[in-house]
Amino acid sequence: MATQGAQRLDDVRARRQEEREGDVTIIREPGRTIIRGDDGTAIIRRDEDQRFRDLGWEGRSERRGGETRTIFERPDGSRVITVTDERGRLLRRIRTGPDGREVVIIDNTVRGGGPGRFADEIVVLPPPPLSIPRDRYIVDADGADEGLLYETFAAPPIAPIPRRYTLDEVRYSPDLRARMRSVDIDTINFDSGSWQVRQDQAQRLAGLAASIRQVLRSSPNEVFMVEGYTDAVGSDVDNLSLSDRRAQSVAEILTRDFQIPPENLTAQGYGEHYLKVNTQGPSRENRRVTLRRITPLLNGQGG
Repeated sequence: MATQGAQRLDDVRARRQEEREGDVTIIREPGRTIIRGDDGTAIIRRDEDQRFRDLGWEGRSERRGGETRTIFERPDGSRVITVTDERGRLLRRIRTGPDGREVVIIDNTVRGGGPGRFADEIVVLPPPPLSIPRDRYIVDADGADEGLLYETFAAPPIAPIPRRYTLDEVRYSPDLRARMRSVDIDTINFDSGSWQVRQDQAQRLAGLAASIRQVLRSSPNEVFMVEGYTDAVGSDVDNLSLSDRRAQSVAEILTRDFQIPPENLTAQGYGEHYLKVNTQGPSRENRRVTLRRITPLLNGQGG
């Protein structure tokens, strides 16, 4: 799970390939591509279908024009369809019911044309006003009961959402994500340099998963983002890769062990950005995963 050809960070480093493409550096490694600008900004992308395959789903792919549709079928006749462009960038994620009715879970298409530069996907907004206690805005899972977790995931944005945003805009815009409450999964502790989750720790996600299922029972098309973070030890590239694999590990556990539909989850790593504890040294609190509902951002629902 979340390894995609590499079991340890040393394996990832040894198999990286780097090349220039225009004004960016492309770093390819097992299961991931890192795109780094000359200004030091970097993002990480992955095969959008691999999480489904890692979970044992068998898919078939077909080309339609410049798009690839990968179709995963469930035993009940429903299907999950991932649509990507020629570069493997996610365009849409669709669920089709046994009756053939389609619902778009994620629409990542850009209004007015194709994707531009990474910088164009960063949305800058003023800080949202915080009218609730900070410990109910960013909730620590360890001290929260299922009622508080459900309230956090079901809550509306804390400030109005000006428009519908793409998934990539949500991924790369901290000001935008800040409009949704979140849960720090401090019940999971990662060893330095590791993305593995021990089985005894995986069971600590039970209450969190129960709250997500409760949200999905009343609104089955919700999307939750699993965000991975590291401490500041190590290189930027290592930390970006490591954080993304941590997020993917937790997303896979939520599906494998707790039956959260994989199409309702998306994962993203942020490396050593957004430290919870302001230290450049080792910190378990900074080696964390955060979960938040992002559907209102994707749909343009107001606060």
